[in-house]
Amino acid sequence: MAVPSLRFGDSARLGYNDDGIYVNPMITPEQEDSILSRAYVPEHLVGLMVAISKGTPFLMEDHVGYDKDDWLIFVGYPLDRSFSLERCERVVGKLIEASRHERFWYIGPQVPAILLKSCAERESDEYYTLDLDKVTVSGSLRGAAEKAGRVLAVERTRTFRKEDEELASELLEREPLPPRVRELYRAMPRYVAESPSAWVLNGWDEKGRLSAFYVVDLEAKHFVTYVVGAHSKKHYVPHASDRLFLEMIRLAQESGKNTIHLGLGVNQGIRRFKRKWGGIPFLRYEFCEFAGGGGGTISLVRALLNRL
Repeated sequence: MAVPSLRFGDSARLGYNDDGIYVNPMITPEQEDSILSRAYVPEHLVGLMVAISKGTPFLMEDHVGYDKDDWLIFVGYPLDRSFSLERCERVVGKLIEASRHERFWYIGPQVPAILLKSCAERESDEYYTLDLDKVTVSGSLRGAAEKAGRVLAVERTRTFRKEDEELASELLEREPLPPRVRELYRAMPRYVAESPSAWVLNGWDEKGRLSAFYVVDLEAKHFVTYVVGAHSKKHYVPHASDRLFLEMIRLAQESGKNTIHLGLGVNQGIRRFKRKWGGIPFLRYEFCEFAGGGGGTISLVRALLNRL
């Protein structure tokens, strides 16, 4: 029987479609708890992804996805951690056939063959994580971070302050960042305000000026996620970012979590910083955008993932 067209945000479509796929776009609190207890990549974090993308989360055959209007994001990392290219090919194929979304955005450890020839844009990278039970921070690095701490007043807050916005603006004026990354930084006030699991780590210099900030998320049960960060050139304090990294470690430990998800390698400088603190490659990341260019919302999500 032919697969009917469906929209994942349409409550009239709940249940099984004619091809036997169960689609539940409005996940229950119990399902969300299950997702967060089994999450192992940032894209599994329902609150984080919804706050950034404004999409509706759904579950399909132990995979998480998000959809809104004419786009759909499919996370190809199954919650049971048993990735099978054959299963991924089958689920993605049925999902594309069943939906009417104009843009399909896939991430996973491998790109299904059904998408390979039609990728409008493709990226390859690696996720980095920090295992707090195994890592040993060198004395010199810890000393540099602690020395910065004698200058900085470190604050943990649930608010993205006016000074954070100004520092983000300084970064955007200084660095030639892609438009989608710029949009991500501009989204931080709304994201932090809406997220019950987001924390802002601020480093204030001796004159009360903001020298650096991190935004981290504690939504996942077993790890902390680094979201974005910035340091000031106008109010520069040496090793301010290292001091906030050390604070992020302490926050993770106090939260009973032994892993920090550091996101993608992105470039040599970011990889070097993550490796300096003991971050190691954790999982292969493949991205494919199918059927056309990206719009504002989906590009914003891409910005998030590129900064993680």
